[in-house]
Amino acid sequence: MARVLTGVIFSALILAISWQTPVTAGVKGRQNMTENIHWLGHDTFKITGEKTIITDPFKIRNKEAADIILITHDHFDHCSPDDVTKVQGPDTVIITTGDCAKKLSGHIRTVKPGDSVTVGGIIVEAVPAYNINKKFHPRDNGWVGFVFTVNGKRIYLAGDTDLIPEMEKITADIALLPVSGTYVMTADEAVQAALTIKPGVAVPMHYGSIVGNLSDAKKFAEKLKGKIKVVILQEE
Repeated sequence: MARVLTGVIFSALILAISWQTPVTAGVKGRQNMTENIHWLGHDTFKITGEKTIITDPFKIRNKEAADIILITHDHFDHCSPDDVTKVQGPDTVIITTGDCAKKLSGHIRTVKPGDSVTVGGIIVEAVPAYNINKKFHPRDNGWVGFVFTVNGKRIYLAGDTDLIPEMEKITADIALLPVSGTYVMTADEAVQAALTIKPGVAVPMHYGSIVGNLSDAKKFAEKLKGKIKVVILQEE
């Protein structure tokens, strides 16, 4: 009888551990979803994984060659040729819009909304990014945001955009969203964007340089508390 009871207790413990392990791993994975994402200011991120990706290089301080550079549109704070050269190596591939491509040199892949390209095993999807209640980023310009997968996580870089209907079709584990207003979404509008996309983690951007400040990021985080995890990254 004692042997039977011992066996039952041992089986119960194994079952309990098997139930708990995925949950624990899931929580840890959620907390660490942004550990490979480094905010360099404004809309510039360095994302490390299978490849090193740098987005919209601007006011670059540390020169480090990227495997892939993503540029959303040709405004000076996103398409900065001088900054691009600081993170561009001989094999770097730049993915950008046609108007930006004219200002740059090297290995360039041009895209428009709806396009998808693969570089070094990384699939990069170009998605719409535009204003609907202001004129700084007209839809007709064909400027973009990007969705790409690194370390098994789909990352959405919104670009300079308002809250637009196309966000309903975006699926992402991590959403990098502008929050400063004026040229892009306000913090309130970015909250609605996050609730529409429903990422595992939302990261505010586009503040602290041209327009906006930390208070916009904090407002964004506060309004999503209990709904979507927000990580405010320290500028590096």
